[in-house]
Amino acid sequence: MKVLVIGQGGREHAIACQLAQSPSVSKIFVAPGNAGMGSIAELVPIKENQMTDLLNFAQENKVDLTIVGPEVPLTDGIVDHFQQAGLRVYGPTKAAAMIEGSKSFAKHLMKKYDIPTAEYEVFDNKEGALAYVAERKTPIVIKADGLAAGKGVVVAQTSQEANDAIEAMMGEGKFGIAGHQVVIEEYLQGEELSLMAFVDGHVVVPMVPAQDHKPVYDGNQGPNTGGMGAYSPVPQFNRQRVNEAVENILKPTAEALVQEGRPFTGILYAGLMMTPQGPKVIEFNARFGDPETQVVLPRLETDLMEIINASLDHRLDDIKVNWSDDAVVTVILASEGYPGSYPKGRKIHGIDEDHHEEGIRIFHAGTAQTEDGLVTSGGRVLAVTAKVQSIAAARQMSYEAVQKIHFEGMHYRQDIGAKAIGRL
Repeated sequence: MKVLVIGQGGREHAIACQLAQSPSVSKIFVAPGNAGMGSIAELVPIKENQMTDLLNFAQENKVDLTIVGPEVPLTDGIVDHFQQAGLRVYGPTKAAAMIEGSKSFAKHLMKKYDIPTAEYEVFDNKEGALAYVAERKTPIVIKADGLAAGKGVVVAQTSQEANDAIEAMMGEGKFGIAGHQVVIEEYLQGEELSLMAFVDGHVVVPMVPAQDHKPVYDGNQGPNTGGMGAYSPVPQFNRQRVNEAVENILKPTAEALVQEGRPFTGILYAGLMMTPQGPKVIEFNARFGDPETQVVLPRLETDLMEIINASLDHRLDDIKVNWSDDAVVTVILASEGYPGSYPKGRKIHGIDEDHHEEGIRIFHAGTAQTEDGLVTSGGRVLAVTAKVQSIAAARQMSYEAVQKIHFEGMHYRQDIGAKAIGRL
């Protein structure tokens, strides 16, 4: 099969690497891709939001399957676009992708179907939001309703921080149209867990869990990012607690979307808070997480292509999905200034993947190839990933590999996975 992967980040690099292992895949295209993917895929210079150009490319090159990585084309309806042209495409329709595209939609859906989540209110005017915060205890959570690249969430420790967040979103337009409406939620106590699943309508096949690290600095300090690192498995939570999340959250949500006439096919991601009262939803995504994909897919032993084909053919429940017992840790190397504005074009030193020891994989996220060599081109630049028998060993391997890499202004968290081995 010829496969087209849409996207350009570390998630898409990990997806392409997994597809490259499938005996049924003869050719991989990635649009637009990045400098790290050239060894396994042909890069196509079409941006993720250029729907018509992507469709024309898939038709002209007789692509058998298109896999959509990022959220923006999904919420823009690229799957519907491809389906209407008779092309095989993996991902939710625009209607189903609303589970990520609108936090207020997701919250109303959970309330209607009794899916555990934080108490909330939705506001489309600044004055109402400010008045609500004045009546509530802190900490409190302020969320831009629409897509904000993982950065539209503020956990406000004080009323002033909450007011500042509302002003930035609704007054200053920090996130554009995504912040015209805000969701204000109670703060949930507990530990976070990322749980993804392959979904086809009623059928939900969970993946192994992971834990992401959203804040930019060690100890979960600083503003939220798209994710500064992740690890899998998550030994703090036993199988029974993870199964509770599958049965009480993932399966009812898939069923709710069917009942609403928005059946979901693709990857449903639940960002969870594991509270003393049980798992509760922080957010839903309608695609593979980033950087969770970089630690979950390396543990997948079943052919990813086989799973996707089974899902599209409505026989997902016939597939047995197997996972490695190994642990995977990924550390994100970020550009100076990220998650705010950042420079591009900084020379990257120390990457020579042919000389890395077995078990290390570097997924490129924001890189470009120039006449001067490999340079930075994004906020999150590289995901340095190690797979070995334990989290402690994987952490050590990953951080040792990080020490060999350098670019001006490079920063990263030094506590990825520390909680899993009792260091936090």
